[in-house]
Order: sequence, then structure tokens, then C-alpha cells
Amino acid sequence: MASKANVLESVREDDFVEYFLFPVIDSRDDKEQEIVLNRFLCQAEKIVEKYTKEHLWHKDEFKLSVRTWVSNSLIHGDENTEFLPPHLHGVTHFGDNIEDEWFIVFLLRELTKEIDGLIARIYDADGEFLLIEAAEYLPPWADPTTCEKRVYFFQGNLHIIPLTDPAHPSLSLSSALSLILNNPTETLASCDIQNSIINKLQDYPGKIASNLHHATAYLPVGIAAILTHKPALIAPAVQVFCNRDSVDAKTIRAMKYFPPENRVNVRVTFTKCLYAMLTHSKYVPDRRTGWNLPRNDSPQFKSHDLGVKIACGFEILAAEAKPSEDVEEDRGWGRYVGRLREKNYFRGLLEGSREYNDLVNKAKEYYVKHRDSMRSTPLVGQEVLELSRGLEYRAEELRKREESLPPDDDDSWLNITPEELDKMLEEKYGQKKFVTINNNSTAATLTEKLSHFLNHVSDLDGVEHPDPDDSPTRPPRGVKKRNKVSFAQGTKPDPNAPNNRISFDPNAFSCAVQNILNFVIPEDDSWDLDSGSDMSDYADETVDEASYEGVKNKMKQYMEEMDKELAQTTIGESFEKKNGDGFEDIENFKPVDIDMNALKNILESYRAQMGEAGPSSNMLGPMGVHLEARGKEGE
Repeated sequence: MASKANVLESVREDDFVEYFLFPVIDSRDDKEQEIVLNRFLCQAEKIVEKYTKEHLWHKDEFKLSVRTWVSNSLIHGDENTEFLPPHLHGVTHFGDNIEDEWFIVFLLRELTKEIDGLIARIYDADGEFLLIEAAEYLPPWADPTTCEKRVYFFQGNLHIIPLTDPAHPSLSLSSALSLILNNPTETLASCDIQNSIINKLQDYPGKIASNLHHATAYLPVGIAAILTHKPALIAPAVQVFCNRDSVDAKTIRAMKYFPPENRVNVRVTFTKCLYAMLTHSKYVPDRRTGWNLPRNDSPQFKSHDLGVKIACGFEILAAEAKPSEDVEEDRGWGRYVGRLREKNYFRGLLEGSREYNDLVNKAKEYYVKHRDSMRSTPLVGQEVLELSRGLEYRAEELRKREESLPPDDDDSWLNITPEELDKMLEEKYGQKKFVTINNNSTAATLTEKLSHFLNHVSDLDGVEHPDPDDSPTRPPRGVKKRNKVSFAQGTKPDPNAPNNRISFDPNAFSCAVQNILNFVIPEDDSWDLDSGSDMSDYADETVDEASYEGVKNKMKQYMEEMDKELAQTTIGESFEKKNGDGFEDIENFKPVDIDMNALKNILESYRAQMGEAGPSSNMLGPMGVHLEARGKEGE
């Protein structure tokens, strides 16, 4: 039963953030723990209320609940699950607005500042996401597999439990809490990591007001009264409208609950995220429903357009309203069951069997019990329906307020220029060291950067922009290394030897693979034919230098003859040429300038992108090469 509850709780959308607050509690008695936790809960709620009065949550609110030893064991009763000490716990779904997640981080940090001895932990679907913000300053051992349960807030500072034994990276949460309480100086994160988090949170709580947008909407009087009474209901209305489906389309053609005949102008408060979602969601209302939108160039068009979309959102909410016990027609319940199947909650049982039905009933009980905290659409719809029926309002009073409505906020922030985007990226990630390609640059500069990047040795985590000072590069082609991929440093393994271990040389392996794939046409500055297929390395065969020189000279002759033949065709005319000092025997022959042609082709590709993302900018950007916007060829 306990493990089933654990599965039921863990099934959630990917847009969640889960947080824990661990106060210092010495008692082992469950009732006493509950009393102490409730005292901390009241203290925490007062602090949170101070910051969240004006905040408009996108989806779920910040909410804490008490978990004692007993209640925690009922939820996490699996024998493989660690029993957590008494704590306050919460889960919030933030939807499309990532600002809600960081606002919760700010709240947790403030709580640990104001409540003595309190330790906070937070993570989301990405794990310890706080470390992503400070990725450039993390210690070498830090990665997603080693950092789990090692990141906490204590006294307003970020603490990271260091990894002392790489062979055993796992850490119990109880041990982590003890380390922080007993040795806070050893677990305190570095100044650079602290500053990364502080810089992300420094605009709060002032950022709450700057993230809001106010606009006038022409709404049915019932919705105007509801939003005047409870402005936070704008969030679910916008979300259901933007995520509408074909069933919802039929609902909003009828407009059964909020007909458009009687409407007023009302000032609506959005978050910038909600406003952007609503304005960019295209919708043409059905005139037969009663909507009469003005022309697009009319000053009243924006308020009418917003009003139609908001009204449709409230109509969908009201249509999906269900009593708390009714789940069969709840689309959220259907999605919940689907995620349970992905978690193998039903264990492959035959649908309709007694055991299967028992599991379904337990899932229903859990879903109905926790649906209120999930703020699901049927629950919000039920609230909207009850307000529309029971809320007392006078349309005349709402119309009087129309005369004193302030102007809408400027929404020019919806549009951003490339220069503003570059500035934002520079402020976020710092100024990148670019090599600018302009009139003063040479083709050799570009090819040098390309060659350096292509010769850079990457690892399994991917390719990074090479630093010429200390990054490893691939060994020069044709330079044979005596290092071999070997067992026990080059000796053959004894199959009868106990604990026979493989000694693997990654550099030699990389060189060997490179040599297998190394047969390429030499570049213009590589007439000595440094590269070659080096399969003989595997068998320790020595290459006959005389025969090697013969092959090299013959290949050189082939290449020269090929160039001479191509030079007399129309193909050769399409390439940029350079001085042909090495070809005096051919009249008017100029060899192809490889560097110049590479630069020319890349610039033409960049020009064809017309400022958008494309192969040239995507390839050169990570290498630190910046192409300036130029006019047409010849300008």
C-alpha cells in the first residue's frame, strides 16, 4: 500500500518543482513533531504572504504541508526509499512561466534567512537545477549523477556537500543535513557559485511588479465581476484557451455560460507570460455566436480581441466544471492514468480484474483527494461556475468604472530587435571573444580557426569551443605514435592469470581510429603528404621509408596532373585563384586558393541566411567566429 502511494504521488507533469524545509526537531514523538512543524508552518506562511500578496501564479501556488515521521512513512513506505526527517513539503507546477520556479527559490532562500536553523532543498525534473545557473564555476567532480541530494540553502547561502569518495557518490539526506549543521563552513559553496544564484534572484521582490502587465478587455459582465472579485482566475482562463482542442472549440461556439450580449470594459492584470500567450494565440470568433469585432486598425480592436479570448477561456472552464468526486469525464484523470501506466503502476494486470480494479480505486481516491491542491481544470471550473451563480454585482456600477480606466501598459516589450537580444545574451553569458570577419580579415584567419576547431579532441559529453592555450588537439596527421591499444601496457593477456585487467590508452585508441579514417585529399599546403593510412600500427609493422616516399611522390604527381586538367575546364573558372609559382610549366595557370574559396562560400551561405539562423552562423558561432552583416556583393 505504501509503495503504491509513492507511485501515485510521483506521477506528475514535467513542469514541477518540489521543495523541502527541514527545521531542527529533536523529538521522536509524532504528535510533538506535528506541533513543532505546524508552528514552523505558521511562521513560514507569514513570511511567504509578505512577498506573494501581489504575485500572480501561473499555475499552482506555493504551498507547504506538514510531514512527520509517520505521515512520511505512509507516503514513502518502499523499503528502498529513504525515510526523511520531519519536514515541510510542497510541489508547485509552474507551467510555461519559469519565473514562478525562480520566485520559489527566492522564497526558500528568504525563509532560511529568517528562520534559524532551517535548511531548504529544491529540485525539478532536471534534478539539482540550481547548479545549471552556476555551471561554469562548479568543481570538476560535479555532474548530474554525483550532485543528487548535495545542494541546499542554509542561512540564505547555497551549500554544496563535497564529494569525498568518487567510488561511492550516493549520500543520504540525513547525513547531508548533519554535515551542514555541524560544518557549515566546509559545505558553503564558492563565491562565484553564490553570486550566480544571487544575480538570478537579486531583482526579487521588485521583479513581481515589473512582470505584470495591465490591459483593458471588453468582457461579458459576469466575467468582469469574477475578475474584479478574484483577479488570479485570469491565469487558468488564459491557459485553457491557449491549449484548447476540438471539444473546446464546440463549447466556445455555444457560449452557454457567458453570452457576449452584455459586455463592459474592465482593466485586467496579467503576467507578461500570460499576456504574450494570449496575444499570440490566433482566434477568429464565430459571428453567429454574437461576437462583433471591429476592424484590425480600430483603437478598440485590442480590447475586443482580448475580451473574446478571455471569455472563451472562462467558458471552457465553466463547461469542464465537475463535482470533486466525479473523475470519469475529467480529462486530467485520463492523463493521470496514462502516466500511471508509464510507471507500471498496474504491473501488467488484466484490465477489469479484481486486483486491477483495486488499484484503479486507490488511484481515484488519491486523485480526488489531491486534485484540490493540483488546481485542475474541473476544480477551477467549479469555482468559476459557483462565482457566476452566486456573485452579486451590478452592471451599471461596472459601466461607471469604464470612464475612469487608466491607459493600457506599453506592450512594446513583446517585440525585440537583434541588437537587444545580443545585449541580453551578453548580460546573461558575458561578452564572447569573437574573431570578426570583415575587410581587415584574411582567408587564412578563418581557415586557421576552422582547422583548430576540427583538430580539437572532444569527449563523450560533446564538442566544446577549444581554448588554444590548454585544450588538447588531435596529433598531426601522419605522425605515428608508438602508443598502442594494449592489454597490460602492450603485453598480451594471460587468459589463466587471475583478475586480468585491461589497460586502455584513450589517446592511442583515438589515434588508431583517426588513422583508419585518415585517407584524405591533401590540402594545398600539404604537398609532403603527411597523412596516410596507418593500419600497420596494430601489428607493429615498420613502414619501408623508400616505398613510402615513392607512393608519396606518385600521389603528388597525380594531384598536379589533375589540377592541370581541371584548370583548362569551366569548373576551374568558378574558383578563386592564387599566384601559381609552383606551376611555371603551364602558361597562365593559377592554382586554386583553398582558403579564399572556403571563406567565399561561407560568406555566401551567411548572406543567404538574411540574418536568420543557418549552417554558417551555427557552425562558426561556437568557434568564436562572428560574421558581420554586410550588404550585397560588391557594396
